[in-house]
Amino acid sequence: MATMRTVIQHRLGGPEVLETAATERPEPGPGEVLVRVRAAGTNPVDWKTRERGSMDGSEPPFVLGWDLSGTVAALGEGVGDFAEGDEVYGMPRFPRFGGAYAEYAAAPAGELAPKPARLSHEEAAALPLAGLTALQALVGVADVRAGQRVLVHAAAGGVGHLAVQIAKAKGAYVIGTASAEKHMFLKAVGVDEALDYRSVDFAEVLSGLDVAFNTVGPDYEARSAAVLRDGGTLVSLMRGELPEAERTRITAEAMLVAPDGAGMRALSALVEDGSLTPVVARALPLERAAEAHRLLEVGRTAGKIVLTID
Repeated sequence: MATMRTVIQHRLGGPEVLETAATERPEPGPGEVLVRVRAAGTNPVDWKTRERGSMDGSEPPFVLGWDLSGTVAALGEGVGDFAEGDEVYGMPRFPRFGGAYAEYAAAPAGELAPKPARLSHEEAAALPLAGLTALQALVGVADVRAGQRVLVHAAAGGVGHLAVQIAKAKGAYVIGTASAEKHMFLKAVGVDEALDYRSVDFAEVLSGLDVAFNTVGPDYEARSAAVLRDGGTLVSLMRGELPEAERTRITAEAMLVAPDGAGMRALSALVEDGSLTPVVARALPLERAAEAHRLLEVGRTAGKIVLTID
C-alpha cells in the first residue's frame, strides 16, 4: 500500500487536534486526476470545520484543505484535458472534503485548471477558494461594470484583496475597509479609497454606491445595504437581517462558493494579463498546519497563509 504524509484530525477542537500522519495514497477515479500537491492554501472555513465539523455532518477523522497547486501524478479513466506532469491548481469538491493538506489528492479534472506560469505553487494555492468567491460574487452575482462604485469589506483579507483586484479589472472605483496599518497594502492592490473601520463608520460617510461585498458577517448587513443606491446590489458570505424596506429597494444575495473549472480559467486569464496577483503573507511547511490555523483564527493577516509540501 502506497502511503503519503497528511495532516489529519481524529476529533473536533482547537489547532492542537491537527497531527501529521502517514495515510493511504488515493487513486484517481473516473474523470479524476491524482495531484502531487506542492502547496495548499488555507481559509477561514478550514479552522471552522476543524472546530465545529463539516457542512455535511461528516465525523472525524478527516483531512482538511480545499486549495491546492501541484503536478498531475496519474490520470483516471476518461481524462483527456491533462497529462502526467502538468502543473494544475483548483478547489476540488467544496464543500465536501478536498483533502488538500496532503502530499497527494484525487480531484475531479473539471474542477482544476492549468497553473498560471506567472505564479509559484505557493501563490497559485492562495487563489482558488478566495478567488472564486470574489469572482462569483462580483462578476457572477453583482455583474460589476466599469464606472461603478464598489465597497469591499475586509479588503486586505484573503477574499478581500482579490475582490479589490477583480473589481478594478472590471473598471470599478473601489472603496475598501481595513485597519489603518493595512492601508498601504490596500493601495498596493488597487483600492481607490481606504476607510479605517476602527475610527470611521462607513455607513456615515458613504452613500449611493452600486455594489457592496460583505465578507465580514451579519452585523455588517443592514449598514452595507444602507449605503447602496436604489437598485444597488449587496452580496454577502453570511446573510444577516435586513429591514423589509431595504429588501425591496436593493438586491441582496447570500452566496457560497462552488467549484468551477471555467471560473478557475477566468482567474488564470486575469493573472496572466497582470490584473490579479494573490498575496502570500506566510508560507509554512505542512507539519506546521496548527500554527497556520492559529494565525487564521486571529484574522489579522494581509493576504493568504499557505502550507508547502516538499
